[in-house]
Amino acid sequence: MTRLAPGVLLCVGVTLAAVVLSRIEAALFGHAWLEALVLAILLGAAIRTSWSPGPRWKPGIDFSAKVLLEVAVVLLGASLSAATVLAVGPALLLGIAVVVAVAIAVSYGLCRLFGLPVRMAVLVACGNSICGNSAIAAVAPVVGADGKEVASSIAFTAVLGVIVVLLLPLLVPALGLSLGQYGVLAGLTVYAVPQVLAATAPMGALSVQVGTLVKLVRVLMLGPVVVVLSFLAPRLRGDATGSGRPPLHRLVPWFILGFLGLAGLRSLGMLPEALLAPAAATATVLTTISMAALGLGVDLRSVARSGGRVVAAAVASLLVLGVISLGLIRLLGVA
Repeated sequence: MTRLAPGVLLCVGVTLAAVVLSRIEAALFGHAWLEALVLAILLGAAIRTSWSPGPRWKPGIDFSAKVLLEVAVVLLGASLSAATVLAVGPALLLGIAVVVAVAIAVSYGLCRLFGLPVRMAVLVACGNSICGNSAIAAVAPVVGADGKEVASSIAFTAVLGVIVVLLLPLLVPALGLSLGQYGVLAGLTVYAVPQVLAATAPMGALSVQVGTLVKLVRVLMLGPVVVVLSFLAPRLRGDATGSGRPPLHRLVPWFILGFLGLAGLRSLGMLPEALLAPAAATATVLTTISMAALGLGVDLRSVARSGGRVVAAAVASLLVLGVISLGLIRLLGVA
């Protein structure tokens, strides 16, 4: 606890500042246009860009960005039930799998078109199409990516992830999206599960629930994708040493199982109603702290250091994913 305390307290401090700014917004304008979740990201990124936290702070920041965020996702499972899953329908579930497969193929082609190396192209394509840093971390050992390739890919998913969270809500009035449609769009395009919460929270509970569900189905695609890539590993790695297959827990993270477990208990009526509101409130607080920690890990200057080709490829890949996702929403007639 002594080792974690400085970084965790820093993230809590950023969170409190974000909450205060959000309330000032509401007092001045009658509505908080930027929720505390988003403000926490912005404040964290601003601090990280001007000051690099040293070894004293890093353990607590990493703990807040990973463990607290995963606990928040688990708790969010208490707000979902089988009725929500059934409301999505088998057509959308199949559509999510198709979107991920098509997005990976198209993104890989775009990355190669922009001149990225094969392994770098795979990392960017999987990161954009599945779940950002988690996908990159799982895929990297399979394809034999080196540290520079992984660092560049993660840097851009971190920066683009923040940009997507900030800009995506603007599409609701621009495209006339319903809350359900926006939830599907956020679930299909935002990188990380907690970032889905940040992107959908301003729109309301329905968007949060649908977005989280769609995102979790999308994350579950990581397992099949990594398995397929493991068979292509010799070509991608350039050698035949080792299988490169990550362990099972890397394919299906524990917090997804926890989320699904709580959702199952909620569906069976085994969670007391009195626990639902506190669980949701705790999930929101932990998520905001995690957003502050993620912001503290985003150095905007890393964009300049990583080169224009990676920027162009990552942005183009993300735009393609957005177009494909909107096409699925229109095709299936999501309400």
